[in-house]
Amino acid sequence: MRVALLTAIAMVAFATNSVLARLALGGGHVDPFAYTGIRILAAAVMLAAIVVARTRGAARPRLLSMGSVAGALAFLAYAPAFAVAYVSVGAGPGALILFASAQAAMVGWAIVKGDRPAALEWLGMGVALAALTYLLMPSLVAPPLVGAALMAIAGLAWGAYCLVGAHSRAPLADTTGNFLRCAPAGILFVVAGVVHLPPDAVGVSLAIASGAVASGLGYIIWYGVLPSLSRVSAAIVQLTVPALAAAGGVVFIDEPLTERLVLASAGILGGVALALVAADRRRRALLRVPDPG
Repeated sequence: MRVALLTAIAMVAFATNSVLARLALGGGHVDPFAYTGIRILAAAVMLAAIVVARTRGAARPRLLSMGSVAGALAFLAYAPAFAVAYVSVGAGPGALILFASAQAAMVGWAIVKGDRPAALEWLGMGVALAALTYLLMPSLVAPPLVGAALMAIAGLAWGAYCLVGAHSRAPLADTTGNFLRCAPAGILFVVAGVVHLPPDAVGVSLAIASGAVASGLGYIIWYGVLPSLSRVSAAIVQLTVPALAAAGGVVFIDEPLTERLVLASAGILGGVALALVAADRRRRALLRVPDPG
């Protein structure tokens, strides 16, 4: 139950990131590179402060020894590619490319490692992806090739970041270290973005909120639950994010609540639930633990 609750909180944080990016980048309040840089720096400052506060009176933590080069590189490949692609690729096709690419990376790696999904898991993923496609269908127009490629890179890189996190035993330290390693690049991103388009107060505020709260704290939670999830389950559960982001658009951006959104969300959640139940049954069978149901 605890893992399920924390996983749900992490998905809400990811959806919040999507809504914040939509408000900041879609509204032209900030350049994509400046948004990414501010996001990285805000997360690094917030997380470093938490680590220092938690270790007050103890030996001073070696912040730069935390995290991993692989995690930092994966995030640096994901964040700017996502932000830049978001400007040229519509929200609908962008979400589909992003999550399909992340699914491909994580499920593909699981298969390579011998963690092959069962038939019901494939069925659940198929239902969820079909429902996601249905949700985004009105906005599914052919995106620019460069933008689509960048969004695919972002999805693959995000999948890699999640796979790195599956081995985390210290979520706060690892997430903090990853963002601190990214901080020098974040500074460069801010400078480049500000030169191109000086951000306004709204853009800066949204980027800080994305970094300090939705990314920094959300990623700690995600790295905390990843070791408890199989690679396939971690990939599947993220298909709920577009539906949650769409719901956030209804609540916070005054987007309409449509029959399509309700039906598609039900399909996504139902497909994810089916796949997760099947994954849990397979895990129990492998561990030879009797099913309580």
